[in-house]
Amino acid sequence: MLPTLQQIKAARKAIAGLAIRTPLVRLAGPADREIHLKLENLQPIGSFKIRGAAALLTSVDPADLADGVVTASAGNMGQGAAWMAARLGVGCTVLVPSTAPAAKVAAIEAHGATVRRVTPEQWWQAFQDRGMDGVPGLFVHAFDDPMVMAGNGTIGLEVAEDLPDVAAVLVPWGGGGLTCGIATALREAAPKARVYAAEVASAAPFAASLAAGAPTSVAVTPSFVDGIGGPAVFPGMFARAAELGVGSRVATIDQVAAAVRLLVERARVVAEGAGATPVACALADDPALPAGPVVCVVSGGMIDLPKLVDLLSGASVLRTA
Repeated sequence: MLPTLQQIKAARKAIAGLAIRTPLVRLAGPADREIHLKLENLQPIGSFKIRGAAALLTSVDPADLADGVVTASAGNMGQGAAWMAARLGVGCTVLVPSTAPAAKVAAIEAHGATVRRVTPEQWWQAFQDRGMDGVPGLFVHAFDDPMVMAGNGTIGLEVAEDLPDVAAVLVPWGGGGLTCGIATALREAAPKARVYAAEVASAAPFAASLAAGAPTSVAVTPSFVDGIGGPAVFPGMFARAAELGVGSRVATIDQVAAAVRLLVERARVVAEGAGATPVACALADDPALPAGPVVCVVSGGMIDLPKLVDLLSGASVLRTA
């Protein structure tokens, strides 16, 4: 089920004062393409995930929070759920894969959550099972939840208001909740705009699924790009994206690394790998993108400082720690 436009508008009211309305700024440089940055890295937790977490947790019956909340996250939804749980006065447990970046794990713990490290396989299974045996609490799904998508969809409303003639919006594809939420809002608010899932070539399950016409698993090569690049696409998320006409763009690891550097040098913006991937896709020489203004959703800015130093200095971009 996709959220309705009414739910997205209601989510905007519910999260006001929790998530901020982030700026949309023009990226200086490319003469052949007008690129704008939707700076979700400026949210209080450093990523867009605060929108979905706030939209969901402000909509539930307080009685449902008696055992606290639990989520599975590589970092950013863990922070969003923990940030909201602290404000609601309830506990939060975050199931974190062993590959999660140290900076994101530290940020989750700083918000008062309990981190439980699991294997990548157990972590992925928690999304499918919507929880884990022995871990009580209301499960906050990072992407496969209508209210989480409604919170994400508020980004689409803001883009349509700030840039009415937007031609294309490039969105990092992790589980698909951000892409589908934004595409749902734009279907009504800016129906001429095309939405594209932005992935990195080392792990691009949506592009593979779109090519196959059905959800497809892919091999994953670990890199500094975390937060996107799972091994598969959930069938329900694939169906939603197909209904919304979401397209696909894929950038190489080197292109994403170059985009991280460019954002620092030209825009003074620090983006994590996932957040820089739409920019990498927009900067590629891709005539298939519609003519007109392009918006890149810079989904977050949580990146380990040693990784950022490596990227700025041109060190190996495949290094994960």
